[in-house]
Amino acid sequence: MVLNLLAMQLIPHWQTVPFLIIWITLTAAYGVRLWRTGSAMVTVLIVTLATGGLIGFQVLRGQQDLDYLAEVPLLALLFVVMVWHSRRRLAALEEMKRVSDHNALLLDQQRQFLQDASHELGTPIAIALGHAELIEQAATDEAVAADARIAVEELLRMRRLTSRLLLLASTEGPASLRLSPVDVEETVVEAFRRWSHIPRRWVLGDLEETWIQGDADRLTMALDALIENAVDHTEPAGRIELTVCRVADSVIIAIADEGSGIPASEVGKIFSRFSRIDTGRNRATGGFGLGLAIVQAITQAHSGTVKVSSVMGEGSRFELWLPASMAPALVPSVEQVRRT
Repeated sequence: MVLNLLAMQLIPHWQTVPFLIIWITLTAAYGVRLWRTGSAMVTVLIVTLATGGLIGFQVLRGQQDLDYLAEVPLLALLFVVMVWHSRRRLAALEEMKRVSDHNALLLDQQRQFLQDASHELGTPIAIALGHAELIEQAATDEAVAADARIAVEELLRMRRLTSRLLLLASTEGPASLRLSPVDVEETVVEAFRRWSHIPRRWVLGDLEETWIQGDADRLTMALDALIENAVDHTEPAGRIELTVCRVADSVIIAIADEGSGIPASEVGKIFSRFSRIDTGRNRATGGFGLGLAIVQAITQAHSGTVKVSSVMGEGSRFELWLPASMAPALVPSVEQVRRT
């Protein structure tokens, strides 16, 4: 700034060049690090008085035109407007960060609550379930045995619910996974074997040998939840097909059924927690509305996505798109890398 003030004084024929360089330098310095509003205003005042005084002196001596002096307040005002907009933008960003931090805190509290509640409910449910089963077995009165059986069934539902809530709370983000190479084809075949005893027309479709870097246990839970969903919505004579293929850098696990299908208006809601689109189903088959939420949470933790297509009365097709990886035998060892 001092050098440009000297240039304005000593080299008048340069006209506005040194003057403009002063404001450009000031703007660049402000952009590197936003100053406090008071500091910025003091700086603008000093620069305005210094340059304005020098130009006014030159105008009085006839070295510069009077129009040159009008640029001083205009550029100062332009800089002040820029400072104002910058402070507004900074305030908006700080508010967004505050809201984001608050939302993250609420999510952590919600997750912690689900974990704590599930843990705390586990013990009393187990105790009540044990007593109800003993009453059912020891009861000589059929009415008492029937009532105890209902209590057992409801307590079993509550235990499944707490287990799924705990799973859902713990399955958020890659940090919750125990990563290792997973043979997707083998995982799907094992899932098929576990479920194929249920009366449905089970079909193993195309099974391409594929691998992912993931958590085998969590992936199995997601598959079981999708297959359970297909079983619940498909009649005993209906078809359920499992396939695995690779497209570019993605592994696609598909479960297709010939069930009741999903209304188009409900497709976007099915992955929400406690969402149950078929209100006509009874408590025994209706589920909790957590299965597909768990599927989505596990898939997203693997940096994947869930896709669904459905036609009412014809069935649904769910696809897990997961990042593919190399088979373990094809991954070079550290020693091989050193040799190359």
